[in-house]
Amino acid sequence: MPAPPEASAADPRIEYDALRERCPVAWSEARQGSVLRHADVMRVLHEHETFGNAVSAHPAVPNGYDPPQHTAYRRALDPFFAPPRMQRFEPVCRDIVGAMLQQALQLRELDVVREFALPFAVRVQSAFLGWPPLIQDELLDWLRRSREATRSGDRVSTAAVAQEFERLVDRMRAARLESTPDQDISAELMHLQVDGRPLDLRELASVLRNWTVGEVGTIAASIGILVHWLATSPDWQQRLRAQPALLPPAIDEVLRIDGPLAANRRIVRRAVALGGRQFEPGDRLTIHWIAANRDPRAFDEPDSFRIDRDPSPNLLYGAGIHVCPGAPLARLELRVLMEELLARTSAITLAESRPPVRAVHPDAGYAALLVRLV
Repeated sequence: MPAPPEASAADPRIEYDALRERCPVAWSEARQGSVLRHADVMRVLHEHETFGNAVSAHPAVPNGYDPPQHTAYRRALDPFFAPPRMQRFEPVCRDIVGAMLQQALQLRELDVVREFALPFAVRVQSAFLGWPPLIQDELLDWLRRSREATRSGDRVSTAAVAQEFERLVDRMRAARLESTPDQDISAELMHLQVDGRPLDLRELASVLRNWTVGEVGTIAASIGILVHWLATSPDWQQRLRAQPALLPPAIDEVLRIDGPLAANRRIVRRAVALGGRQFEPGDRLTIHWIAANRDPRAFDEPDSFRIDRDPSPNLLYGAGIHVCPGAPLARLELRVLMEELLARTSAITLAESRPPVRAVHPDAGYAALLVRLV
């Protein structure tokens, strides 16, 4: 039986699409089940009593839990992404974008991924959490080590990196021992009650790790994908300059076609048949977001950009009870970035000195993307 795709040297989407059509639920000894068709992925997402999220040996708050623990955590944490908070954070986000674009516009050529996307994602997420600028370089370095550990598949390295982050969070917590909850979001988390008790260090580190690793990685990948699309779609680039109100649906549609997150995991909790294959309790599944979001059974002409496409099947932020809690923040950051980028430029083009380089699994988007901003 075909194994799930790791990456294609040119564009991994080609391989995901081909495997989805040949073997919608693939199997390999390393990854066990890989779910690629939209309908099957939707079933996994909505049947959480059969397909659980508790796949990690380490705490993963909130989405690494199943009800009732998941319900309690989400009830406590979802308000951090409520509309009033997003409105208050928007000017902060816009200031960060403006300052970074001012520097980027001085460059003849810009490597969007290395010189802008990742530093921006770290900087804006640090600002959201209330972390000082001095910690941003340390956080960037930790993110690189975390990626390397994930790629290696070495559990010892992965555990060591997780412990490093716990120590970082412990420092942040120590600096806020005398703080009030309204100092910043990190201080508020320290005072947060879940089921009548405060979060312990491991839970607090898990929340903050998910809000940094998850948010920073996908935001950075999304920026590369969006800037590449702008540079290769000059007509839409000009239209969106003239009609910035179209940006929210345009962003979601671009990121449906070329997703910023490759996959997530699930564990089978009871015997079930899926995609013509039988699974038993304890079997592991990988949901392939990119393949599902390009399934022609759910999206007519899936490679075509259609700004008026029905957004409801789009799995950019997942679905079901484990839908991404940080989606409002991600949408805010990407919208503000695109607004400012288009407003401060007259043309965005690919640089001729080096072609774009696609990222390889488990990353998505681009590893290198040189552009010219005019």
